[in-house]
Amino acid sequence: MPTARPRSHNGARAHHAGARAPPRSELLLMPTTGPHTLAPGTDVLVTPGYLAGPGPSDAVFNTLDSAAGWTKVMAFGTDTYYTSLCQRVRIANAAESHYGGWTISYAEDPLGVPDWITTFDRDTPQEIVAAFTDTLVDGLPNHFADYLSGGKHHTTKTPATLFSSHQWEAVRGARPFRTVSPDGHAAFRIRGGWLHEYDELLDPEKSTWRMSAGPDPVSTPSWQAYFSGATPEHLITASATALTDPEPVARAAHHIPYRHRSLIEIRPVQRSVAPRTEAALARSPRTESKHALQLPATAATPLTPRTVGSRRQR
Repeated sequence: MPTARPRSHNGARAHHAGARAPPRSELLLMPTTGPHTLAPGTDVLVTPGYLAGPGPSDAVFNTLDSAAGWTKVMAFGTDTYYTSLCQRVRIANAAESHYGGWTISYAEDPLGVPDWITTFDRDTPQEIVAAFTDTLVDGLPNHFADYLSGGKHHTTKTPATLFSSHQWEAVRGARPFRTVSPDGHAAFRIRGGWLHEYDELLDPEKSTWRMSAGPDPVSTPSWQAYFSGATPEHLITASATALTDPEPVARAAHHIPYRHRSLIEIRPVQRSVAPRTEAALARSPRTESKHALQLPATAATPLTPRTVGSRRQR
């Protein structure tokens, strides 16, 4: 399992749409080149985004830090935990756990067994995580009514329609069922058959849905995101939208996974002659930001870490 990536908590809250690199039409780009020919600190735009590497977690942390009424606790020196005002949602960023990354659970009864759990491992591109958490935080106050039929944010999109519109193809005869991106390096799996709901809550590997990507996204994926069966469809659709987004994402060249470098297209950005490009990159999640930002005033103050004798890790 790869080591946990460093993360930054700085920056003003960014909506998922602002966390992506700007459209190519707004950028002055140099010709496509290979990652091996670039200086390590070079800022680049990477396509496809699902092979760009995890990137920084700023957009996710900023959304949660500025969510009204949410509480935040730092523990064990490396982990961050959030709880919603209604106590129904709990989010953990446990760096040293088996999956690392983000685990998100929802329980209609705050003291009961979770209704659903979603796990993004430590190497999941943060644009995909941010799409989920932004939609979750925005919809939670009215129980996602705005995203359901008749709501102002409701669309007819589903993961299936998104993948179909981007020419993903179902793998014939595959068990469990899966659909694969045109380049063969990203996949969406749907587990079939009966499974006790508690099994997938205890073990992400048994989750109903899984997103993954890498040179071999099925057998040896570089990253995986798991969604248990009761996860609201509009939240999965939000992550699927980020997964299929054809726009490039911003990264520092040396943080692109080595095993992905022959599979991607990158363009270094010539920022010195394009002020709008500089501003656009400042809004993108970058591993090495040169812009000093402040946490919003509404961010919850971290509580004093408690000494805990043991912890359960997913």
